[in-house]
Amino acid sequence: MVALSILDLVRVTEETNARGALDNARDLAAHAERWGYCRFWVAEHHNMPGIASAATAVVIAHIAAGSQHIRVGAGGIMLPNHAPIVIAEQFGTLARLYPGRIDLGLGRAPGTDQITVQALRRSLATADEFPQDVLELQAYFAPVQPGQRVQAVPAAGTDVPLWILGSSTYGAQLAAALGLPYAFASHFAPEQLLPALEIYRRQFKPSAQLERPYVMVGVNIIAAQTDHEARRLATTQQMSFTNIFRGARGLSRPPIDDIEAYWTPREKMQAMRMLERSIVGSPATVEAGIDALVAETGADELMIVSDVYDHALRLRAFEMIAAANKPAGQPLPRET
Repeated sequence: MVALSILDLVRVTEETNARGALDNARDLAAHAERWGYCRFWVAEHHNMPGIASAATAVVIAHIAAGSQHIRVGAGGIMLPNHAPIVIAEQFGTLARLYPGRIDLGLGRAPGTDQITVQALRRSLATADEFPQDVLELQAYFAPVQPGQRVQAVPAAGTDVPLWILGSSTYGAQLAAALGLPYAFASHFAPEQLLPALEIYRRQFKPSAQLERPYVMVGVNIIAAQTDHEARRLATTQQMSFTNIFRGARGLSRPPIDDIEAYWTPREKMQAMRMLERSIVGSPATVEAGIDALVAETGADELMIVSDVYDHALRLRAFEMIAAANKPAGQPLPRET
């Protein structure tokens, strides 16, 4: 069927500190490669007490060291927050340490609030330079050219594969123009999923990295033995989204029996709009949901978020998801 990968939020919970969250992510990656997952990504988020992956490259090194062959990467690095040469140095170093295993997904959003953007010494205006920054970053990963005066050491020649991430048609157009694989964030912004994929495929131009379009679709999947138990586990994520609307981002909370008592009708509407494409249920429900999503989108790969509070139950959820996706996944995109 379809290739499966994991986007881990490196959640800090009410019972687990940041070190525990980082070690849980590493442990999940080690299990995931045995279950047949293709890649394991973490994302850059700042000023969020409940997410421990702000120093994304460092977290990737920690995870890669605890696994053997699964690809590990960023989903993504918010490039406007950084000088491209710095990201090239970081991910070039990772590529030297873990050759053939590092991915670099790039996003245009800051991944935080405006006050934190100022603390990062960046400007929101840098988002307008995103296409040029992607090309500059790509050049740093290429072999050194004669007369090249600035090198990102030790990135040159590593050809770290780049991905464009997006939640709108903008990223689809850029990924198509540059001939890069495209990952759509429908796990929190599903509204423009189908139009974005259509634009990407229609406008795609082959590149040295990729011969044909390759689409990854982000999706929330919560699996448990029964639909009822899975819906209960899903309340952890529903509370997290509700707290975003309340401006009260904090630690991940354990699931509750009655989510209706937690959110208002308006908050429910807002959260469920963002979580519209979630797949929540038993293995049979998950299998049917995956099949339907792939049939609708033609996705080459699914990037799964499973925001389950308890680590053991989260491991079990990802094992169930992998088992529901039979036979084994499709080949990965050709990267030359």
